[in-house]
Amino acid sequence: MKAWTKSLRPAPALGRLEQQVMDDLWGRGRPASVRDVREGLGADLAYTTLMTTLDRLYKKGLLERTKDGRAFLYVPRVSREQLQRGLLTRVLDELLGRGTMNARPVLSTLVEAVSQADRQLLDELERMVAEERRRRGGRDGR
Repeated sequence: MKAWTKSLRPAPALGRLEQQVMDDLWGRGRPASVRDVREGLGADLAYTTLMTTLDRLYKKGLLERTKDGRAFLYVPRVSREQLQRGLLTRVLDELLGRGTMNARPVLSTLVEAVSQADRQLLDELERMVAEERRRRGGRDGR
């Protein structure tokens, strides 16, 4: 699985079927054909619908494919974590890119969500902020 980098393209949003296909492929750990994925999903999907979905994921840069006779075999190009990070980065870039005043509600919501999920996560967020400040060589990160 190749590393997902910003040099490729922003992480695309996924539809419900695209997410199901990616979940199936991540769970396999080996190349799969359209037929394999169709069986894996256990859904009553048209073969052509699934073929189109796999092709779309390939064109989005999320899958690699190789020819195997007349069929293609697909494998994820990115891990689940890489895709999640890319999606979150894309959303945050858009929300935070609107200026400092608009960033406050985003940051507030993030802190609130983290603190409700787990107190230790809030401590970890605080540690990460302090580490980033040290890395940037100053208390305020400037």
